[in-house]
Amino acid sequence: MTMAKSGVCILGIYVADLAFRADRQPVMGETILGSAFVMGPGGKGSNQTVAAARSGGKVTFISKLGKDDFGTAALAMYAREGVTTRIEQVADNSTGAAYIFVQNGTGANAIIVVAGAAGTIGVADVEKNADAIRDAAVFMTQLEQPIPAAFRALEIARAAGTRTIFNPAPAAPLDDAIFRLCDFVTPNESEALGITGVTVTDTASARKAGDVLLKKGAGAALITLGGQGALLHTGEKSVHIPAFNAGKVIDTTGAGDAFNGGFAAALARGEEPEAAARFGSAVAGISVTRWGTAPSVPTLEETRALLAKG
Repeated sequence: MTMAKSGVCILGIYVADLAFRADRQPVMGETILGSAFVMGPGGKGSNQTVAAARSGGKVTFISKLGKDDFGTAALAMYAREGVTTRIEQVADNSTGAAYIFVQNGTGANAIIVVAGAAGTIGVADVEKNADAIRDAAVFMTQLEQPIPAAFRALEIARAAGTRTIFNPAPAAPLDDAIFRLCDFVTPNESEALGITGVTVTDTASARKAGDVLLKKGAGAALITLGGQGALLHTGEKSVHIPAFNAGKVIDTTGAGDAFNGGFAAALARGEEPEAAARFGSAVAGISVTRWGTAPSVPTLEETRALLAKG
């Protein structure tokens, strides 16, 4: 008897987020005083993992870390969050890190990521963890680890009948073949422009970009639009998912990861894509009212309370 698939499997990277607050970024050669500094967990795959776990998902995370203090902190976090790890620690490379600038007043951000050990994730690493991908109800990956690893993982998931979510971030040149492996492709506005050539500013332009993604072979496009919410676009329908106002926006860093993790968890427990996208939007809506990336992600109870308000 074949066991039913369950949970979410995510391939991605962990980095230590080093977040600085100031009124603006310095120009080259300039030093300015900031207003705050926070160090915390980051990396798109890791943030999505925490978001999926806090959203009620049974989550497995595939990655690589260095044998250092940042790596130790990451493993301790996953243990606290109830995440199953498929993580190799290596002695010859450091755990990744990210510089994050957050602008005072607006919460807008700019980021530099160095993947470190996770930048060496390859096809062989994916093959070693193929069972976790095959057994999951939903598999999700991004582009912070090398593209061949993401491609192979999507291939394994698709062959096993696992639903696939591809978050094409950060933007990178891609072969259209990758989209044919994706049930859902989840770019933001700038990533959608890079992939489709369509400037996305509203739901109408998002639909045009969505059409291009469908022609490339994606099962559905789920384009995030910041404060305008998101657009779920399939061959059958196109639905605008409104953003949730959960309070004053403090920090938008990681909002897309919160959305993706919440969406994956809801999808894995059997919610329809539209309902799952609405759930993800609520997760993101709460996250932007708090400082940080993974630390800003709400619990399942908090998200359901916001959804209940309509």
